[in-house]
Amino acid sequence: MKAGLIYIALMTALLILIPVVGILVNPPSTPAAAMAVPESEPVQEPPAAVDAAPEIPVPEIMPAVQHSPNGVDSFLIYDMASGEVETVSLRDYVLGAVASEMPAVFHPEAMKAQAVAAHTFALHNHHVRRDIPDPALHGADFAADPSGMRVYITEETAREFWGEDYADEFWAKISAAADSVLGYILEYDDEPIAAAYHAISAGRTEDAANVWTGSADYLVPAESGGDFLAPDFEVTQHFTAEEAKHILANLLPGISLPDDPALWFSEIEHSPSGYVTAVTVGGERLHGKDIRTAFGLRSHSMDISYDGRGFGFTTYGHGHGVGLSQYGADFMARQGYTFEQILAHYYPGAQLRAISAGFADGV
Repeated sequence: MKAGLIYIALMTALLILIPVVGILVNPPSTPAAAMAVPESEPVQEPPAAVDAAPEIPVPEIMPAVQHSPNGVDSFLIYDMASGEVETVSLRDYVLGAVASEMPAVFHPEAMKAQAVAAHTFALHNHHVRRDIPDPALHGADFAADPSGMRVYITEETAREFWGEDYADEFWAKISAAADSVLGYILEYDDEPIAAAYHAISAGRTEDAANVWTGSADYLVPAESGGDFLAPDFEVTQHFTAEEAKHILANLLPGISLPDDPALWFSEIEHSPSGYVTAVTVGGERLHGKDIRTAFGLRSHSMDISYDGRGFGFTTYGHGHGVGLSQYGADFMARQGYTFEQILAHYYPGAQLRAISAGFADGV
């Protein structure tokens, strides 16, 4: 399984780095017209289909749907909070993943794309773990923290968070979108793909080979111009020189830094998508994702500046940048693209398949 080469690093990244977009947003006062965003940022009017919208190449419709024998009717999920392995039905997982990862005010076509991606990635993990068991998972397919709102959540948790004014409307919308595509997955070479996703790209998604070990033909850069319109697409976080020195000392114990802080970060290299792939710190060559994790940044698409008193880390987008951009998917949906086109755009070369009868209603 070629995609399995990136599994271990990718699963960790999804648990740690993907923002929990959907549930960690307070319901807006006008849910039909507001855009919920990561980290409980202020909402704004969603972008409409206007002449000034960034151009997006029109993706080809995926090949005709064929049946796949790879489906399952439930997943074994290791609950990181309780330490227990739970059996979660396919439907409960997919709906919970959409509720956790995507705001209920997003476009239904974007929700459908997210549902297929979440289903596919869980199924990918299931098959990988049958071949390569991980003792840390205690026999589970993957780990999640539903009580902490990571990876997926329960309907009860979602309703409690949204409150009675929005719970019925939001859950009905998510259910309708997810149920309509519950029987579909993405495959490459007849195997479920590692369908990575993130909140906001840097305007162009990143090649998986620049982020994790291994590569996948369907996890390659894709234009995502709608992300430029995302709230807090560009954010600058400030650190004093002393704060930065302390963080770097924890990252690289025994590090020797130059007397001039302006020289602490040098030889910075960016990928064609704008993500930092290498930076020299105290003579050590690091990846941009190491800097992101150490400093708690939103993205490793960044510029680093020093003004004589402290550092400014200006980041673009939110998340690792690989695969489907959730905000980009919503933007595309609002321009009239279908979930099939959205998936074809962010996972080029993957095929939309119907799982075998019995694993989802209506297939």
